[in-house]
Amino acid sequence: MQTLLVSTAAVAIAEIGDKTQLLSLILAAKYRRPWPICIGIFVATLVNHAIAGSVGALVSAWLSPDALKWIVALSFFAVAAWTLIPDKADEDGAMRGAGRGVLIATVIAFFLAEMGDKTQVATVVLAAQYQPLWQVVAGTTIGMLLANVPVVWLGARFAEKLPLKAARIGAALLFAALGVWILLR
Repeated sequence: MQTLLVSTAAVAIAEIGDKTQLLSLILAAKYRRPWPICIGIFVATLVNHAIAGSVGALVSAWLSPDALKWIVALSFFAVAAWTLIPDKADEDGAMRGAGRGVLIATVIAFFLAEMGDKTQVATVVLAAQYQPLWQVVAGTTIGMLLANVPVVWLGARFAEKLPLKAARIGAALLFAALGVWILLR
């Protein structure tokens, strides 16, 4: 049980203010369909963290901490640039989106956003240190849900009041600052 609790706490804390939390808010504001978004977050996180946990020992042997630092920093800069590009989807289309379309969009977006993310790295490290693997994966998935599900429900509720252009610019600045911070620490 200790493995499950340590994994849950580590990821829930690491996820606060993370790019996937911002992604949760953006998906909630765009689609306003919290149930398929939450299910998509669950599926994407479970698959991503199962893969990360399974290869935890191998990845830690292959990548130096310095190489990992550069990869994470560059990914923050890439996400900052991507965030500035407005979505081409119209609001009416987003509002009418089918449940499965929102679910699939969330699974893909969340799975890709988790690639190289600090919670994925945390999962790799936790899986290398703790056993059994299923408790690590379950714990990191629960931690991710604890941090993101409230954001989805609040974002869907207040979506009409969110200035999306300002949110995009703010998120891009935040991601760029995180990239600089990673390089300088």
